[in-house]
Amino acid sequence: MKNIFKVAGLLAIITCAVACKDQKSFTINGTLNNYNHAGKVYLLAADSSQVTVVDSTGVGADGKFSFKRSTAYPNLFKVRTGEAIFDLIATNGDAIDFETNLADSSHTYKVSGSDESAKIQEFNKISNVYGEKNTKLVAEYQEKAAHGNSDSLLKIYQPVFQQNVKDYTAAVLKFVNDNKKSLAGFYAVTTIDPMRYETELVKYADDIKDDFKSNPSVRKFVSQMMLAKPLSIGHQAPDFTANDISGKPMKLSDFKGKYVLIDFWASWCGPCRAENPNVVKQYAIYHPKGLNILGVSLDTDKGDWQKAVNADKLTWQHVSDLKRFEGPTESLYRIEAIPSNFFIDPSGNIIAKNITGSDLEEMLKKTFNKP
Repeated sequence: MKNIFKVAGLLAIITCAVACKDQKSFTINGTLNNYNHAGKVYLLAADSSQVTVVDSTGVGADGKFSFKRSTAYPNLFKVRTGEAIFDLIATNGDAIDFETNLADSSHTYKVSGSDESAKIQEFNKISNVYGEKNTKLVAEYQEKAAHGNSDSLLKIYQPVFQQNVKDYTAAVLKFVNDNKKSLAGFYAVTTIDPMRYETELVKYADDIKDDFKSNPSVRKFVSQMMLAKPLSIGHQAPDFTANDISGKPMKLSDFKGKYVLIDFWASWCGPCRAENPNVVKQYAIYHPKGLNILGVSLDTDKGDWQKAVNADKLTWQHVSDLKRFEGPTESLYRIEAIPSNFFIDPSGNIIAKNITGSDLEEMLKKTFNKP
């Protein structure tokens, strides 16, 4: 009989350990090995637009510290000491144990008591691998460029760097796909290029739109992606009318039944002007095969616009609202940065977006060199 009471008592203790946690706050108990007893440890919280300090504490002689906070929703937090920053995801009820060695330049750390924190740590390992590759690439390039021939070296190193970014994105998207029910997946997906990978971001937003409803960062992201969705690949390009340089109105629908690249640019946009020679080259190759281009300038001065068209030898058709980002065409297409472009098929569907350099070349090659 005594054994029965012992078992019952043990079950009660275990149940209380799980259920009797403080559900109105979370705790972080940390240990800093090789701590130099200088400065404080800070706790930062992320919101939909920034990361801010929400608490700070001293560190004991044994390198230990602790935080106790409440959060209105599961959220990303960062522990910062000196230049080292460590990511955690916490929700009320979590009792997180954290440990790191400050002598370790790679800033590895141990975390328990929070499955989400373990997930964000897993993502950070992926991020660190590719970050280190990029750091080495940049250092190697700078060392060689110091001896001259920076332009020729750039042609060698830029494709390697771009491939590294593609590999990183592929790794992130796999992590995200494997962790759609985790906030870590959300924070991971926000690190990829939103212009180049909009299709993937829209799909992810569709997948999680009913999850994480209390987190404002997630809600803002989903809202932005739903606004972007009608202008994403596979959707019909909205028609618009704007004046050409002579003042004559021109419509996108004038190109109905044709391939057309809508190219948003401006005379004052350095990256746009740098990309123009590539667009000129591709136009010379593929215009005879059916490629049309409609340039949409974000200039406000017609003279500057005309001068840039002439200087860059842009022989295709051009229009402009002459209102920078506030023009009706720019608003319709949600243009927030340039260069930006939309590749439209003869049915009026968007089949590619924001493709430049070798990506533009490959897309046109696939489109117009079909057997």
